[in-house]
Amino acid sequence: MLNYASNSSYMRYTFLLLCSFWALASLAQRPVSLQGVVVNKQNQQPLAGINIVINPGGNTAITDAAGKFTVTGLKAGAVNVAASGVGFNAVVLYNVAVSSGNISTVQIELEPSVASIEGVTVKGSRRTAKAASLETPLSVQRLTTEEIKANPGGNFDISRVIQSLPGVGGGVGGGGFRNDIIIRGGAPNENVFYLDGIEIPTINHFATQGAGGGPQGILNVSFIEDVKLSSSAFDARVDNALSSVFDFKQKKGNSERVQGNVRLSATELAGTFEGPLAKGKRPTTFLASARRSYLQLLFSALDLPIRPSYWDFQFKTTTQLSAKTTLTTLGVGAIDRFSFAVPQESTPEKTFALNSNPAIQQNSYTVGFALKHLIDNGFWNLAVSRNVLDNRLDRFSDNLNPTDASRNLGIKSVEAENKLRFDVNQTVNGFKIAYGVSAQWVQFTNNAFARISFQPDVTSTFNTSINFARLGAFVQVGKRFMNNRLGVSGGLRTDVNTFTTNGMNAAQTLSPRLSFNYVLADKWSFNASVGRYARLAPYTVLGYKDNAGNFSNKNADYTISNHYVAGFEYLPSSTTRFTLEGFYKQYSNVPISVRDGISLANLGNNFNVLGNEPVRTNGKGRAYGLEFFAQQKLTKRFFGILSYTLYVSEYTNANGRFAPSAWDNRHLLALTWGYKFPKNWELGLKFRFQGGAPYTDFDMAASQANFLTLGQGVLDFNRINQLRLNGFNSSDVRIDKKWYFKKATFDLFLDVTNWYQAQTFAPPSYTFRRNADNTAFLTTNGQPIQQNGSNGIPFLLSNNEINVLPTIGFIVEF
Repeated sequence: MLNYASNSSYMRYTFLLLCSFWALASLAQRPVSLQGVVVNKQNQQPLAGINIVINPGGNTAITDAAGKFTVTGLKAGAVNVAASGVGFNAVVLYNVAVSSGNISTVQIELEPSVASIEGVTVKGSRRTAKAASLETPLSVQRLTTEEIKANPGGNFDISRVIQSLPGVGGGVGGGGFRNDIIIRGGAPNENVFYLDGIEIPTINHFATQGAGGGPQGILNVSFIEDVKLSSSAFDARVDNALSSVFDFKQKKGNSERVQGNVRLSATELAGTFEGPLAKGKRPTTFLASARRSYLQLLFSALDLPIRPSYWDFQFKTTTQLSAKTTLTTLGVGAIDRFSFAVPQESTPEKTFALNSNPAIQQNSYTVGFALKHLIDNGFWNLAVSRNVLDNRLDRFSDNLNPTDASRNLGIKSVEAENKLRFDVNQTVNGFKIAYGVSAQWVQFTNNAFARISFQPDVTSTFNTSINFARLGAFVQVGKRFMNNRLGVSGGLRTDVNTFTTNGMNAAQTLSPRLSFNYVLADKWSFNASVGRYARLAPYTVLGYKDNAGNFSNKNADYTISNHYVAGFEYLPSSTTRFTLEGFYKQYSNVPISVRDGISLANLGNNFNVLGNEPVRTNGKGRAYGLEFFAQQKLTKRFFGILSYTLYVSEYTNANGRFAPSAWDNRHLLALTWGYKFPKNWELGLKFRFQGGAPYTDFDMAASQANFLTLGQGVLDFNRINQLRLNGFNSSDVRIDKKWYFKKATFDLFLDVTNWYQAQTFAPPSYTFRRNADNTAFLTTNGQPIQQNGSNGIPFLLSNNEINVLPTIGFIVEF
């Protein structure tokens, strides 16, 4: 099936705007400026006397006593910002956008320089392309805001953009509409996300409770200055991470004037504003945004029976309380609705989609503040936050005519976490030391009903409310030895909770980690790490009660993952980076479903809930493979990324035998490049290949007996993941044309996902054959179909599709 998503009236309107702006392009463009601040990375103190050079153009500036600088007379477009000073390693920020619409602001962190290593000349700028640190010397990648915005097929969604990086998969089929982030074969709920040091548990709209994936990201790209992805060697300050840590760094609002941008496309309208709130002794800046989707209009135009719509909001304020103290407040929120409508033309595919998905009402938010105070040789952080997920799901045998008797699923659940984290970071006699504590108060309620099967009639009904504390502590120490040739960092963390049976046993979650970085030559280094990481089971698992009202999973243990990683890094220039790594992840205490006998690590890629069932935490898992990465930062006009991962992902089920996991795609290949042409034209192209994912066949007898009640087939978990889909490949293209006026910038873009119409593969759906006009089921005896399906004609509905999504839109900066 071929689906084209477009909006003809909107495209005609945009074309008229294009012609108008082209006619205005002859207007004079005024020079633009760039502002920034430079600080010492180790102690966050501002650095004075740092030389700033902007290329192309060669414009220069020097930071003042507060570390601030302003460069004027720049030509609008993309520039590289170089910062250097005596006693510090030089740094270059690549592909920084400067425009007449907004005054760009950057923050640069410089590390004290290493003078020399015996037999090796250390050049100050040779590690500019390097993304690693002493604590995380490998398995780490970085993306800038421009790389995110210009990513073909990314549609300003960070969760999709990072699929260009090594080890990152895009869910089961690879080309689907969900953002199930799969890192090195781990499950979607093994990742954690931090925004300016505050954890954001939900970063997707319509998030799967207990897993985290969803079809569309929440975070506003206009806020983001830098994204760091660590897929191993996690800093000890981070808890609950098994596969990855995303660290989103937001920019500060402009301190001189109010400015903003508006983005309009066929699927959404978004507005972002920033500027000063107060000046003087305690200057305060702000960032604020809101976004509204129009997916329901698009889906209506395509005559699809589902109607998703959402809002999201985001804000940040930064207040300089004193020369040494900074207060940051932030908030992220989303309102999601997923409903149904009668299609104008009924087909078996539309009918199945109508009754196999739940109606969704989901609200989520995170609010908090972070206080940073500079001390001798370092700084301390205090972060306080609250996050809430309010999730309501309803599914019926006939979603258009719901009744209590036909209900298959009913969820009213609220997760709330109140968090506090305090950490101290100092450099003493060459030792980089960090230590701290964390505390959480968890509130979880869940009123749940689920029909497990019709024949036999099995249901699960419970109402739960739990409140408990989570506590943690960590220490991390690192230093360079052997004339700075060898870098060593070690950390220790432990976490406890007051709910589970063994939750207060700190030894159970004791998580040591050790990493090494050894400079082999000027451009070569060898890196290795080993670490143990722990994660608490989802609240949907912990809060589950059986029909008698007893907590079934109070004895659940923390899931443990041991990482072993080693690899080489080659930096032939300050703009080019190559890495080759091998990894092995070993899991224990993985939850296994008592009812189905499968590892919960295989679940979480749909719109239901992961958990809400009895489990045993005695499962095992393993994921291992090789990973290659090459990156060229913007030089002159070209930038690009090439990544390839070969891996295996397996988990044990109730029988104790390893089987391929749902994320065992084996091959991940991504190539992304961009080119900036004259006259402000930009072209981006991305190609992805993802090996075929395993899937499970249906239990045909159970499916026939239960389909009319459940609205879907029943999988045969005795043959878990014994089948495999075909591999997926696709290419996306993006074209931008920018016009720079005296006080505004206009960016017109065309983004086409899967432009050469490759097929996306997905597991089939179980249904019964229907008559020609799709008004009734065909039967073996010509009589009306029986509720137990005994006279139905089983049919496997193919979900292999060709999905082409052209998006045309514009961004106005002012």
